[in-house]
Amino acid sequence: MPLFSPFSSRGLTLRNRIVVSPMCQYSSTDGFATDWHLVHLGSRAVGGAGLVFTEATAVTAQGRISPEDHGIWKDEHIEMLARIASFVHSQGAPIGIQLAHAGRKASTRNPWMGRGASPPEEGGWDVVGPSAVAFSPAYPPVTALTINGIAEVVDAFAAAAKRAVTAGFDVVELHAAHGYLLHEFFSPLSNDRTDQYGGSLENRMRIVVECAEAIRGVIPEAMPLWTRISATDWTDGGWTIDDSVKLARALKSAGVDLIDVSSGGNLEGATIPVGPGYQVPLAEQIRRDAEIPTGAVGLITDAAQADTIISTGQADVVLLARQMLRDPYWPLHAARELGVDVEWPKQYGRAKPV
Repeated sequence: MPLFSPFSSRGLTLRNRIVVSPMCQYSSTDGFATDWHLVHLGSRAVGGAGLVFTEATAVTAQGRISPEDHGIWKDEHIEMLARIASFVHSQGAPIGIQLAHAGRKASTRNPWMGRGASPPEEGGWDVVGPSAVAFSPAYPPVTALTINGIAEVVDAFAAAAKRAVTAGFDVVELHAAHGYLLHEFFSPLSNDRTDQYGGSLENRMRIVVECAEAIRGVIPEAMPLWTRISATDWTDGGWTIDDSVKLARALKSAGVDLIDVSSGGNLEGATIPVGPGYQVPLAEQIRRDAEIPTGAVGLITDAAQADTIISTGQADVVLLARQMLRDPYWPLHAARELGVDVEWPKQYGRAKPV
């Protein structure tokens, strides 16, 4: 079955096309990964995924979504991340890290603490973005980044990528989706700058391309670099799928190997046609028109659906998020549904259906 065929990206070959999507756990203190992350990510590797991604991992303390976010902005973060990477490898899966900066959507409460800005007494901080435009009245006020500030962000992504290599990660993914900093720059809904980082499409894409080039310049040649984008803002006057094709071409030239295609997140109240596989056509169009491998994500929940996405050439890999929270062993169960015999962990072998 195509879903269980190998997939190669640069020097890495995945055992199947099933990828655990980055999912925030809001369980860190000062950015440090914990035993929760070890168990969470490790269990998905045990469950047979082809690649396991960490959650969005902040490249600066200011770039966290919440005070409890994962981080890789200092060398002290490396030790626990290396332990996690080592365990995931021991279960036969490579591990990727998603590098992120939350921009104007930073310093917010985690989901079980309520929505909106995290006040200083709860660990909140001042946030930055391309322009001094808050995401919503409930979110923090924003200071527009200076040119020097933009350069510092690009440098922070490169430094974080170096740490990721030291920690033993196999893939780096640049997070440019869901209304976070890099998406904020390329969407005209959140960028009203008039300098070289605003105005034209090329200018608005500039920081994303610079980050990709900076990361590509510090990681090994054989190491894949992926980028998650929001392919559309689902709003008139916003970022479009045609814009995304142009961005994907620019990122390909910058050394990006796969576009992980999501959507939305940059405008509160956008009307999004959510349904099973609703973002798959976006991945298919970028794959075809930009001639770059893509990943499909969003309400992909059953084996036949995932296999069809691969077999029909709509995407090269599928990324599962909430379905993997519900069932860490989804790949093993999907293989059985599709009639594919895959190896189970020897510790669980006596439970393998015959």
